Amino acid sequence: MIANVTVIIDNLDYLLWGRAAQGEPGGVLLSLLMTLGAAALAFPGGVLLACCAWRFRGWPRRVLFLWAELIRGIPLIFVIFWLWFLLPWLTGTDLPGAVTVTLALAWFTSASVMYSTLAALGALPDGQLEAALSGGFSSVQTLRLVLLPQALRNALPSYLGLLVSLLKDTSLAFIVNVPELTTVAGQVNNRVQVYPVALFIFTGLVYYLLCSALEFAVKRHQRRYSLPAN
Repeated sequence: MIANVTVIIDNLDYLLWGRAAQGEPGGVLLSLLMTLGAAALAFPGGVLLACCAWRFRGWPRRVLFLWAELIRGIPLIFVIFWLWFLLPWLTGTDLPGAVTVTLALAWFTSASVMYSTLAALGALPDGQLEAALSGGFSSVQTLRLVLLPQALRNALPSYLGLLVSLLKDTSLAFIVNVPELTTVAGQVNNRVQVYPVALFIFTGLVYYLLCSALEFAVKRHQRRYSLPAN
């Protein structure tokens, strides 16, 4: 038992931040950085796509739905592989692996954000739209000032689930050898080849604590800014 704990303590710095001192972040730090980077792209992008689908009916909306269904119907691991080989061909340069995975996560998650936001917009009473339009607001002003703030607040629980999934999905970066938490845990295990159970229980526990902390923070923010009940 002591040896199991010792192997974690001896490699704790590497598991937490990789080689951050040499300018190569890894472990928990890289997992969090990829999560934040993907969220910063996926959530605004998904909300913007939802606004476009709400505003432009007909073929633009059908194209957006087709794109979202295509992305959501493909395993994320395939999206990572595609971008891993496609982006160097498109850009003419090799992007860092963490950047490629972050873009893949953002692209994949933005489709779910679009659906969640559009569903929240559709759940609002029709009378609000009619009242805003009759009051002289344009459709864009109605969306931006009246509907979207309410929809974003109502969709927060859905966003929380997507953000937690995004954090857990960073573990798929191991397939392209990006040194996030799961990858560095595997590297340590391959090096010591003695205590795999201890290492991967520790890894699972870290993911659980990170997801729980994220959920607690978002729910606390939601309670802090929620409107008081009448």
